[in-house]
Amino acid sequence: MESPKQSQILTNGLYRVIKPFSIIEEHLLGVQAVISEQLCGHPHTEGIERLIAHIRSQSGKMLRPGLVLLSGLCCGQVSDEHIKVAAIFEIIHEATLLHDDVIDEADKRRGQQSLNQLYGNESAVLLGDFLLSKVFSMSARLHSDVAGAIAAAAGMTCQGELNQNLQKRNWNLTQEQYIEIIANKTAEIFRSCCQIGARLSGAEADTAQKLGEYGLNLGIAFQIADDVLDIVGDEEKAGKTLGTDFAETKPTLPLIHLLGSVDENRREKIISLITQAGSKAESELTVILANNGSVEYSRDCVRRYVSRAIESLESLPDSSAKSALIDTARFVASRVA
Repeated sequence: MESPKQSQILTNGLYRVIKPFSIIEEHLLGVQAVISEQLCGHPHTEGIERLIAHIRSQSGKMLRPGLVLLSGLCCGQVSDEHIKVAAIFEIIHEATLLHDDVIDEADKRRGQQSLNQLYGNESAVLLGDFLLSKVFSMSARLHSDVAGAIAAAAGMTCQGELNQNLQKRNWNLTQEQYIEIIANKTAEIFRSCCQIGARLSGAEADTAQKLGEYGLNLGIAFQIADDVLDIVGDEEKAGKTLGTDFAETKPTLPLIHLLGSVDENRREKIISLITQAGSKAESELTVILANNGSVEYSRDCVRRYVSRAIESLESLPDSSAKSALIDTARFVASRVA
């Protein structure tokens, strides 16, 4: 029998798609066509073609493009500009995944060996840079306001990633500081996808802002869920390397909650355990997090941010696109149910 999470994912042969996105499947195919044109429609050396073929063979959920398209559909019609912007956000996402896998020393991505494992860190970093160069070229052909919003979102993402890297082993990091980091590194892109999608359909400023708030809260929920799954998730189902936050000594929400809810003596023992290498230490820490309620606390935070996202849509007229956005938020909550 399918789990709730599995039943929310459909496969169309080209990519995995979140079930609520079925109403925009034709548009998502258009996004795929634009990406293929950008990455495969120009002659490259055999080596570069091989690298591109590897990442194109992997199946993503198309979450960010879907948010652009559904937000646009909430406010009017989906245009060619929506398709182009959606493709840009997906290429940015692909580039960040390549860089993340190098930073995290991950060996699996979307159920396959990661590109850095197959071809080395240098190739993975440079291919990520190559993808970003495509984004620059595509953005230059958009209206300056839209291009500026995309650039700002990408810049906030990099700032968030950099701040998180600088906070490694900072066991005094607060929940508020953590939320600020993930709001930048993950949620800002979600917010921009929704807000730009709405603006391209001619939405009023307050409507675009509401959709942006939906995206921001959804993005925060998504990242907290990812951080929970990094601890308690199934690597086969996730299709990527898990446990990287422990390995990289990143203080994510479950650890922040744990360290803030124990006495000083136990806190020092837990910090010592975090910094130990090996699966035995990770297994012991996972049990402590579960027994302390830190995992469940983080799950509750996911649900709270998902509720906030859905509440942001209340003033929008009812439509199939609005319902799809609500169902997408519920899908994010279901990942850690």
